[in-house]
Amino acid sequence: MYAISLGDDGAELRPLEPWHAEEFLAHLDRGREFIGQHIPFGTKAVDVDSARELLQAYADKRATDSGSLHGLWLEGKLVGGVLFLHFDAERGTCEVGCWLEPAGVGRGLVTRAMRILIDWAVEERGVHRVEWQASSANEPSINVARRLGMNRDGVLRESFPYRGVRQNLEVWSVLAPEWRAARARAWK
Repeated sequence: MYAISLGDDGAELRPLEPWHAEEFLAHLDRGREFIGQHIPFGTKAVDVDSARELLQAYADKRATDSGSLHGLWLEGKLVGGVLFLHFDAERGTCEVGCWLEPAGVGRGLVTRAMRILIDWAVEERGVHRVEWQASSANEPSINVARRLGMNRDGVLRESFPYRGVRQNLEVWSVLAPEWRAARARAWK
């Protein structure tokens, strides 16, 4: 399919598809506690069949142009991913997100991969608004939104319960003209 180099550290962005179920489950098992600190991503993937179901759900979203998963491999090992949780080309909006196991943290993988996804959404698909949502307690995720040049639209106070505590949900976004201007500044 494709493998997009994210730099000279051996990191790649690749499709994450149902046939990766065993590798995906092993990755989730390595990072389950870390990943689950702020998001429930992958909590229902507890065996190969349920891991495949999660990957198939996103393959189905990709087939209907409503979302997709993309894995982050570091030196040939799956360490996380980025995704379009929601994708609506007709409305020109999408929501992006990420997850990582500890082996992928602190390397800028999510920021590098997300630049590729956002650029594709804006330039190839005509998306006008890219949204990022994160718990206020998830400082690493909020820092990625900042590095991507997003603006904080607001905080939904005590918006959802997670692990028995009501969480504040921050909504960040970047609009297509802002994305293009930031990219132009970065490329000078």
